Amino acid sequence: MADPTGREAVAAVWRIESARIVGALARYTGDFALAEDLAQEALAEALVNWPRDGVPRHPAGWLLTVGRRRAIDAFRRRSARDDRYAALAQNLGEGGAVSGSPPDPAREDEDVLWDPDQIDDDMLALMFVSCHPVLSREARVALTLRVVGGLTSDEIARACLVPTATVQARITRAKKTLGAARVPFGVPPARERAARLGSVLNVIYVIFTEGSTASSGGDLIRFDLAGEAQRLARVLARLMPDEPEVHGLLALLELTAARFPARTGPDGEPVLLEHQDRGRWDRSAIGRGRAALTRAEKAGRGLGAYGLQAAIAECHAVAPSVEETNWERVVLIYEALGRLAPSPVVDLNRAVAVSMAQGPAAALPIVDGLADAGTLPDSHLLPSVRGELLTRLGRTGEARAELERAVRLCGNERERAVLERKLAALS
Repeated sequence: MADPTGREAVAAVWRIESARIVGALARYTGDFALAEDLAQEALAEALVNWPRDGVPRHPAGWLLTVGRRRAIDAFRRRSARDDRYAALAQNLGEGGAVSGSPPDPAREDEDVLWDPDQIDDDMLALMFVSCHPVLSREARVALTLRVVGGLTSDEIARACLVPTATVQARITRAKKTLGAARVPFGVPPARERAARLGSVLNVIYVIFTEGSTASSGGDLIRFDLAGEAQRLARVLARLMPDEPEVHGLLALLELTAARFPARTGPDGEPVLLEHQDRGRWDRSAIGRGRAALTRAEKAGRGLGAYGLQAAIAECHAVAPSVEETNWERVVLIYEALGRLAPSPVVDLNRAVAVSMAQGPAAALPIVDGLADAGTLPDSHLLPSVRGELLTRLGRTGEARAELERAVRLCGNERERAVLERKLAALS
């Protein structure tokens, strides 16, 4: 009789071990795209066998063994005399095994040797390959969630709010692009690592940003995406303990996520910072974030862009209230961030901090400058901030026009409802 828990076991094991399996297969085959396909084939076979035959003693070993045997089949089809096939067969001890036969549970320990150092190298290589700069941002996000996060195409589609077919096309195109660019599987040499690390950090940051404030849909926070980004950042911090900006990013994610419990009300409606119950903030996450920020600071190279954002988040985390926040320090950090990583969003956030430290009249020229320059034309953020400043200055008619524009541009239903309430209050 089929075991209904078998499919649950497949999902659980895949979620935990998929990156290690793909990494090991990529190392054995030297072909990242092939390795991902082989891992998916092993997953499909497990979905058939485990509910019927029971979960094997060593589930991850079972999946890796199937993937490696599938690799041998692939090389056999390419050439009976292929040197790589011979090397793989000897390494696996296959001899003349029947193609596609399921692994022998009694030999799983023999077939799979999990070398911790090699696993770390494989995981790090996976991150660098799936976040390679030759890929578009959308492709990097999809590929990272698939090969490092272990999410299915359906899960990625739900996370990114796009059709499953779109996700599958992005992943397929990404693998073809990596193959065409002859991107090798492995951790890049030290001279390339610093430049490539920025791409890895950016992908994790993009995933978290969409999770912490969803760009569209009915939920303000996408806990699945934000949680996955935090997990990836923790893995990266373990793999690259001497990189300060890795710890800076981890600190930013932890300190930001610490406020999640208080950011929404019982019905999922957003709760603005000044109204949040700070007693509901996750103190454990704040502790982890501050520890990660300390590690970034101790590197002695100065904080990078993510570390500076984490320092701003720390100012909020330690303040008893909005009024008691050290806004002057927040303004100074935003100024430093603007010089290090210039961005209209940074300038807009600096304007908000200036309005808290010095009043709305001091902040409005910054926002007006952004509006005059035509920055953020499709974002609701600029008109919403400008509308708030104008409201505080008593310029109600202008504020109403800005908030109406912000409502039109806002894609998230929860955020739009907050803007609509502000607009109604002006009437």
